Amino acid sequence: MLEHIKAVLFDLDGTLVDSMWLWKDVDIEFLMTRGVALPEDLDAFQDKLEGMGFTETAVFFKETFRLGESVNEIKTVWIKMAEEKYSREVPLKPGVLEFLKELKKRKIKMGICSSNSRELIEKVLKAHGIENYFDCITTCCEVPKSKPEPDVYKKTAEKLSVDAENCLVFEDVPMGILAGKRAGMKVCAVDDAFSRKQEKEKRALADWYIKDYCEILERESV
Repeated sequence: MLEHIKAVLFDLDGTLVDSMWLWKDVDIEFLMTRGVALPEDLDAFQDKLEGMGFTETAVFFKETFRLGESVNEIKTVWIKMAEEKYSREVPLKPGVLEFLKELKKRKIKMGICSSNSRELIEKVLKAHGIENYFDCITTCCEVPKSKPEPDVYKKTAEKLSVDAENCLVFEDVPMGILAGKRAGMKVCAVDDAFSRKQEKEKRALADWYIKDYCEILERESV
């Protein structure tokens, strides 16, 4: 899997860290405190958000629920609601730290390409002491189009000065996998409880599928 790879690009939520579970709680609390009726099928509603950037999601909420707050105010509230959980309750996916160490050992560059806010990305990386492993962070708010468009992955490859064919992407949802493939990169899908219902689609779209990063360490005989 790592042969000819010069850069590994990671999504964050559901890929590097086990955090997808918390956003359902955030959405429920956020809407209820504003007296807004919850969508009848909250899971289906959250599926619509897949791949959206942090700002794009805030715009969607503002327009869908006719909120009086500005987009920036909504984003600020979300960050405040989630930052404690990202600091104390969100764990790394199994094998992540060992895999990052191996990539560092091989002098393979690393970047994060996430739909989340930069504030929360930096918060969780620092909480686990892994911020120095990454050469750059790019959020979907910093590029013209969010996933499944390839913009965030192309931008990160440019920052790292690595050709797409030499990049390997790790993603947990179909929209992210599509973004990596459209960028011309190899993609490994990562198992996550939140997207397990999409496993068949993930396997079909990606070049590889792993349950956790320990599989790669074993496969590569490192």
